[in-house]
Amino acid sequence: MRVRSTLVAVMIASGAVTAATASASQAPPQLDFANPTSQALLGTAYTEALDNLLRTNTMAYDAKYDRSGLLDPSVGLVRAGGGYSQPWTRDASVNSWNATSLLSPALAENTLWAVVDKDAGGALRVQQDDQQWDQVIWVTAAWQHYLVTGDSGFLADAYRTTANTLTVREHATTAGYNAAYGLFTGASFFNDGIAGYPAPPADATESVSTGSMPWPGVAGGMYLSTNAVYYAAYVNAANMAERLGRPGREVAGYRTRAAALKAAINRYFWNPKTGLYDYQLLADGAAGAYQEGSGLAFALLFGIANPAQARSIVAHAREMTWGMPDTFPNWDRYSDAQPGRHNAIVWPLVQGLWAKALAGQGEQSAFASEVARLAKLAGNNSGFWEIYNGTTGVVDGGWQRLGDTVKFHWGSEPDQTWSATAFLDMIHSGLFGLTFTGRGLAFAPDLPAGWGDVTLRNLRYRAANLTIALHGAGTRIASFTVDGRPAPGNAVPATLSGDHTVAITLTGAADGDRDGDHVPDARDRCPDTAGTVDGCPAPAHLEAEDALNTGGVKTNVNHSGYSGRAFLDGLWAQGAASSFTLHRTSADAASAAITVRYANANNDTRTMTLSVDGRPLRQVSFPKVSGSWDAWGTVTFADVPLTGRDPVVTLSYEAGDTGSVNLDWLSAG
Repeated sequence: MRVRSTLVAVMIASGAVTAATASASQAPPQLDFANPTSQALLGTAYTEALDNLLRTNTMAYDAKYDRSGLLDPSVGLVRAGGGYSQPWTRDASVNSWNATSLLSPALAENTLWAVVDKDAGGALRVQQDDQQWDQVIWVTAAWQHYLVTGDSGFLADAYRTTANTLTVREHATTAGYNAAYGLFTGASFFNDGIAGYPAPPADATESVSTGSMPWPGVAGGMYLSTNAVYYAAYVNAANMAERLGRPGREVAGYRTRAAALKAAINRYFWNPKTGLYDYQLLADGAAGAYQEGSGLAFALLFGIANPAQARSIVAHAREMTWGMPDTFPNWDRYSDAQPGRHNAIVWPLVQGLWAKALAGQGEQSAFASEVARLAKLAGNNSGFWEIYNGTTGVVDGGWQRLGDTVKFHWGSEPDQTWSATAFLDMIHSGLFGLTFTGRGLAFAPDLPAGWGDVTLRNLRYRAANLTIALHGAGTRIASFTVDGRPAPGNAVPATLSGDHTVAITLTGAADGDRDGDHVPDARDRCPDTAGTVDGCPAPAHLEAEDALNTGGVKTNVNHSGYSGRAFLDGLWAQGAASSFTLHRTSADAASAAITVRYANANNDTRTMTLSVDGRPLRQVSFPKVSGSWDAWGTVTFADVPLTGRDPVVTLSYEAGDTGSVNLDWLSAG
């Protein structure tokens, strides 16, 4: 409760909460796991994701975005994230679809209208940013917003916008409809950089442009994800028309176009040899049997794949160590050492789509692993970044060619909104199985073994304030009650109002061993992190890159001599902190010596504050090791008091400290 109240206070003080959004955001939801390890991993990431969306990336109303004339000046907007101060069409759509429509409907509506403008005749249309799918994904987000809110006024405007926008796309001369194939051309949904494409349509040096659409092969090519997004747009346009009571020919027209597009996708993209959909089809008919994470996720989520195809996709799709990559495998011009910005690298947005698709297929263990990976990526790096290395998990913007001799290494931006909303959606749509319909809110939870019972409090759904408690583990609902009474259909009606408690008991969890440490998930204190102390990492050696890191601390590999997969930097300013959970046995002593391996190439001894379970104990010193950041030393702090099975030791940069060291590992013994 203290965390939630603090978040609200900060939001109000920062001006992120306006009069129109206060009721939705003054008391954000709170996620509580009975298992302390699950709470530390997943509960912490959830709180960080809420803060990212509702505080860090909520910006004030700006009249320059009100080209539609539909914005509410008293409500803010959601920006794309750190380094990207605009709403942007694709980001606005994805973030609303993922989480904003549920968590702050007024904020989501304003953000959706902020990326709509008018044509010369005054007709509403989704604006086009850099790519054609910017316009199209908006339709799915708008339909989801209606299902969440039931706002028929919004739906009427959204339908007009949708109809106008689809007409624009159908008649476009570039990135439009290819009648020969019955598919839409143009860049793939996620890959606006040429690093996301093999050669062809690229070449070995990416000599034409670092963007994707200037390449003729991309502009005229056809891609799985883009056509999946168009298919969903037609389905949802038909849903809108039907809900609004439009003439039957309008509804039938959209459904006919959706069915034709689905058939074309399955005809031209499904590859029985790989058991997956291909990534690309070039204008000359050349197929590209590569893997596209977002495209495969869309094929499952939108029902493009039939049940047999869906099983095949789950069985044959390749994931990297840290999650589902964007495109895969490495193109010849990239490698694990230098992954492309959009190739064999992990974007959390794609992870979120894939996790939701896995949950929908009942793939519980794979779903749990993908959620845990993103939670760890956020926890290890002070929040939700734009891109991560798929092999090491290090914050990494990826590489891109700039011609014959130059490769440019991009930065990965912090505080990315769609990375945070991807995690929120993993929890809402995956773990709790929230499914919005015209009649109400249905539940199809997916609670993996080992995570423990979990409760989501203060979730606003229309006029209701819900507490949702999951018990047991699995995907089969053994009991479903509302306020202690059985409720039919595993759902609550859209007319529900006031405070209510939904309690769900689940069974049928597969008691596997996700982390491969020979401790079954149901008995594993840390089912998603391999270890030896009841399944948790032993406190005798904890890699710093696996700690909970906040205040700007992040993983890095730009110096040598570290152990594990990375080291930590970013301990440069007050508020930076690295926290290590010591999973102990009941026989362990009440105090221990803490040893830390670190680097200090400053000209003097540096200091930090040592805390246990949030209580500061003393200032500790890190003497200079060498004039090189490639040199490492150790320092030991004696007689550190520890209580309980899972004490948390934190090194932080507080007032009076000098910080500015790198951390490699910590040992308690």
